[in-house]
Amino acid sequence: MQRKRRRTVVVVRYVITCALCMIALFALLHVHLKAFLPSEFIKLPEPCKLPTLDVACGSLEEDNLWKRPPNRDYVPCFEPSSSYTSPGESRGYLLVNTNGGLNQMRAGISDMVAVARIINATLVIPELDKSSFWQDTSNFSDVFDEDYFVNSLSNDVKIIKKLPKEMETAAKAVKLFRSWSGIDYYQEDIASMWEEYQVIRAAKSDSRLANNNLPPDIQKLRCRAFYEALRFAPQIELLVDRMKSYGRYIALHLRYEKDMLAFSGCTQDLSPEEADELRILRENTSHWKVKDIDPMEQRAKGLCPLTPKEVGMFLNASGVPSNTPIYIAAGDIYGGDARMADLQSRYPLLMNKGKLASVEELEPFANYASQMAALDYIVSVESDIFIPSYSGNMARAVEGHRRFLEHRKTISPDRKALVRLFDKIKQGTMKEGKNMWNRIAEIQKRRKGSPRKRKGPISGTKGMDRFRSEEAFYVNPLPDCLCRKESPIVNSSFIIK
Repeated sequence: MQRKRRRTVVVVRYVITCALCMIALFALLHVHLKAFLPSEFIKLPEPCKLPTLDVACGSLEEDNLWKRPPNRDYVPCFEPSSSYTSPGESRGYLLVNTNGGLNQMRAGISDMVAVARIINATLVIPELDKSSFWQDTSNFSDVFDEDYFVNSLSNDVKIIKKLPKEMETAAKAVKLFRSWSGIDYYQEDIASMWEEYQVIRAAKSDSRLANNNLPPDIQKLRCRAFYEALRFAPQIELLVDRMKSYGRYIALHLRYEKDMLAFSGCTQDLSPEEADELRILRENTSHWKVKDIDPMEQRAKGLCPLTPKEVGMFLNASGVPSNTPIYIAAGDIYGGDARMADLQSRYPLLMNKGKLASVEELEPFANYASQMAALDYIVSVESDIFIPSYSGNMARAVEGHRRFLEHRKTISPDRKALVRLFDKIKQGTMKEGKNMWNRIAEIQKRRKGSPRKRKGPISGTKGMDRFRSEEAFYVNPLPDCLCRKESPIVNSSFIIK
């Protein structure tokens, strides 16, 4: 027993002696090396911090910023099925009055292509909206490649540029198609009009076709029209290569323009005079139905665009380095340079149409809102990251297009949650820093454009409200126009599900 105890004591003494020797050796090396090596070599690295104004947390975090979300092997698949046939004999002509801004019109035109197929009509090149808020006189060929549109859809629908002269005196009907209608409505109610009329004019084009529960070939046709056939005219691609020359860039849809603020009733950071100016504009715009708006309530619900200053805080908290090229996809910012000052100080490389092109190059587009919007749209689609400050028609269309292009990264700010944090900063109860960055990272972790199926109607809604609550078809073309590819074990070819 005593021998065992002695043996244990010896072992313990040996371990302690070895430990003391190691500590002494480490201390000796530390003292001598400090004299010869720069301080950064002996200083232990600090834990990786969240980004500051000037620096993202190392190359790893910056790479993570630019990394696309996993696309789970979804790829575009919008080719027709084996049972799909060429267009049958035309029963008449479909004229279309589009309505709204550029992206409402693009969605409406694509839907009318599908409607023409359903009712066996010859589609006449649609007329763009010339009576909207923007008073744009652009024609179809000013914005889109007209010949490409006609030819690329030749196996789907017969399309002509003008109504034949002999049809000018033919029996015509002007019809307001029912919103979010299914195929039965068009095959029965609308197609039956051919018995009396040779020409049908659609009075409006927006939201005239259901988002869901249509035949797969009709859904794929909508995608072919929207994502492929409606190619912009060559002159619209003016800015893309110039923006790409700066390297990886963010497209920021900064929807802080006079019309949007007036329409939404949002007045955050505005002077009383500015708020009054916007109220008068809203009251005097007849087709804006809602006149009395509580700006605080709008903001609390997340229905207001983020201000330029709030966007700057959001970008900083999201790890965007200050030397990142950022394209501002927008018209004139309400309040001008003064309102952009904080964002500009954080991110000096703010670019826009006026900085990428000369006055002479932009002059042909100057008075045409749809063409100017198209310039922004294509730069946004081609960006490495797209960030909308408000979920309007353009933001949703760009998001859907980027989903179709194998889920390019789109960061969608949760405005409802974010404004609570920004208000605390304004009130002095929170500071920009680690706590805020962590909160924003948690809020945004699932809002980066990853694949998911299109959202259906909100539970409990009925009638038109049910359709209105659905996620729009062109905002998310999954599952209709995106399929999953799998690589079988036996070979490297792809199987499309």
